[in-house]
Amino acid sequence: MDMQTLYLIVPLAPLFGAIVAGLFGRLVGRSGAHVVTIAGVAVSLIASWLVFQDVRAGNTYNGTVYTWMALGDLSFEVGFLIDSLTGMMMLVVTFVSLMVHIYTIGYMHDDPGYQRFFSYISLFTFSMLMLVMSNNFLQLFFGWEAVGLVSYLLIGFWYTKETAIYANLKAFLVNRVGDFGFILGIGLVLAHFGTLDYATVFARAPSFANDTIVLWPDAPWSLMTVIGILLFIGAMGKSAQFPLHVWLPDSMEGPTPISALIHAATMVTAGIFMVARMSPLFELSDVALSFIMVIGAITALFMGFLGIVQNDIKRVVAYSTLSQLGYMTVALGASAYSVAVFHLMTHAFFKALLFLAAGSVIIAMHHNQDIRYMGGLKKYMPITWITSLVGSLALIGTPFLSGFYSKETIIEAVKLSHLPVADVAYWAVLIGVFVTAFYSFRMYFLVFHGKERFHQGHAHGNEPDAHHVEHHGGTPHETPWVVTGPLLALALPSLAIGYMTIEPMLFGDYFGSAIYVADRHPVMHELNQHFHGAAAMGLHAVTTLPFWLAVAGVGLAAFFYLKRPDIPAAIAQRFRFLHQLLLNKYWFDELYSWVFAKGARLLGATLWRRGDQNVIDGFFVNGTAHLVERVSRLVKAFQSGYIYHYAFAMLIGVFALVTWFARLN
Repeated sequence: MDMQTLYLIVPLAPLFGAIVAGLFGRLVGRSGAHVVTIAGVAVSLIASWLVFQDVRAGNTYNGTVYTWMALGDLSFEVGFLIDSLTGMMMLVVTFVSLMVHIYTIGYMHDDPGYQRFFSYISLFTFSMLMLVMSNNFLQLFFGWEAVGLVSYLLIGFWYTKETAIYANLKAFLVNRVGDFGFILGIGLVLAHFGTLDYATVFARAPSFANDTIVLWPDAPWSLMTVIGILLFIGAMGKSAQFPLHVWLPDSMEGPTPISALIHAATMVTAGIFMVARMSPLFELSDVALSFIMVIGAITALFMGFLGIVQNDIKRVVAYSTLSQLGYMTVALGASAYSVAVFHLMTHAFFKALLFLAAGSVIIAMHHNQDIRYMGGLKKYMPITWITSLVGSLALIGTPFLSGFYSKETIIEAVKLSHLPVADVAYWAVLIGVFVTAFYSFRMYFLVFHGKERFHQGHAHGNEPDAHHVEHHGGTPHETPWVVTGPLLALALPSLAIGYMTIEPMLFGDYFGSAIYVADRHPVMHELNQHFHGAAAMGLHAVTTLPFWLAVAGVGLAAFFYLKRPDIPAAIAQRFRFLHQLLLNKYWFDELYSWVFAKGARLLGATLWRRGDQNVIDGFFVNGTAHLVERVSRLVKAFQSGYIYHYAFAMLIGVFALVTWFARLN
C-alpha cells in the first residue's frame, strides 16, 4: 500500500463508520453502530501511526487529491499537507477519539439515540482530520465549518432539553462571529496572493511584509497585521478566547463524551493549530502577535477565576479548558508556536482524562453533577479516583508529569518575550498557576474526599431531592471497564508524554520547516540555552515560583474544603459582589443578550415596521395600487357615454400632442 492511499484512509475510515451508523443505524443495530465506528477510528489511528513513522523517517507530502473547481487561473482543491505538525495532530485526534468512542459504549448505554451519537462523533473525527491534514485555505475552512456543525448537533444531542437547544444555538452563533473574521482573512489572502495554497502563500508572504491596506480614510494598516488579526478572530471563536468564550461552558449541556472530544483534543484546539500552521504569516506582524498575547492572557487568568465558584463538575473542567487554551494562545503570541502545540498535545490527554473521569462520577451519581452533593467517593471508585488525581496533578503542572513541562515552558517563554505586552501576560499566567491549582483541587477534594454528602443529592444540579440516590440503588460503585479502560489509557500519557517528548519537540528538530520563527523573535533560542534535559528541568522546578504557587493553591483548597468549609462560605458572604460577579460570569451573557440579541431584535422590528410595512408595503405595493385606483377613477369620469365629453378629451389630446411636437421642432 502506497503512502497516498494511507493518507486517504485516515479521514475516510471514520467517515465510512459515520455513514453506516447514521444512515443504516436501524439495520446494523446498537452493537453494529459502535463496532463499525470504533473500527473506523481504530483503523484511522493505526494509519496515523504509520504516517507518523514515515514522517519521522524524513518523508513529507504536499499534494492535491483532486481539483474541486477552477475559475480562470484560480483552482479550488482538496489536498493533503503531511509533515511533523500534521502527524502529531493526527495521532492526538485519533487516539483521544478512539478512547471517547469506547467510553461512549458505557456512558450512552441506555440512550435511545445511541446509533445517532456514534455517527456524530465519528463524523466529528473525520471533520477534524480534514482540517489538520489540509494543504490549502479552502479545505481548512471546510473542516473548520464541519467541526462547528457537528459540535452544534452534539451539544444539542438531547433535543428535547431546552437548555441543550439554547446551548447549541449559542455555540453556533458565537462561532459565526469568529468565522466571519476568519473568512474575511481568507478572502484577503486570496485577493492579494491570488491563491489559497499554503506553500505558495507562505513563500510569497515576505514580499507583502511592507504592504498596507486602507480600512478607513487616512489610516493605512499593515496588510499582514489585518490578515493576522482576522484569521485569529476565527481562532478566538473556535478556541473560545475572550470575548468569544461564552459558548464553551454552556456546551456542557451535551453528553460527557463530547465534552471530552470537543473540549480536549479537537475542536477547541483547532484555532491553536491554525495559528501555528500560519506562523509564516503571523511572524510578519508584531501587532498581531501582541493582540494574540493580550487575548490569551485575559482568557488564562479571568476564565480561571470563574472555575473557583462553579459547582457543576463538568463546568469546573470546562473553565479549566478555557484557561489552558489561554496559556496556549499566550505562547503563540510569544512566537513559541512549538510550545503552544506541545501544550495542546499534553493538555489533550489529561483534559480528556478529567472530562471522562467526571463522566464516570456522573454515572455513579446517577447523573447528579453538583460537587456539593458528592464527597468520599475515593473508597467506592478507586480507579476513577486515582486517574482523576493523575489528571489534576498534570493540569496544575506537577514536576515530571506531562502538564508541567508544557506549562512551565510557556511561562518561561512569555518571560523571555520582547513584546511590549509580555510583562502583563507573564503575571497573568503566573497568577493563573495558583488559581488553577486551587479550583482543580477544590473539585477533587469535594468529590473524592471529606464526608459523604451524596445521600442529600439532587437530580440534575437544580432542585434538591433527598431520595434521588436511594431511589436509583443507593451506594455509588465503580463504573464498567468500557469507562475505566479509557481512563487508564489516558492516564499513562498524562504521566509520561511530556517527559518523553519535550526535548525532540521543543529543542530538537522535530517540527523542522512546519513551524517558522523569525530571527527577531529569539524566544525558542533563549529557552534552548536554559534547557539541560527533562530530568534536570523537573528537579529544578522545586526552586521556582510556579511550583510553590501550585503547592499553595492545593494547600489552600485542602484547608478550605477538608478542614474549614465554613471559611469559603464566609468569604462569599463578606465579598458578595465579587462572588456574584464570578457566579454571573462577569455578566457577559447578559451583556450579549441585551446589546446584541435584543438589539438585533429591536433593529429587526424597526426595519419591519418602518421598512416592510411603511416603505415596501405602504409606499411601493399598496401605494402603487392606490395610485392606479385614483388614476382609474379619474379616467372613469371621462367614460360617461356623452359625445361632447369624448370630443373634449380628443381636443385636449390633440392640443397636448401639437404642443409636444412644436417643442421638438
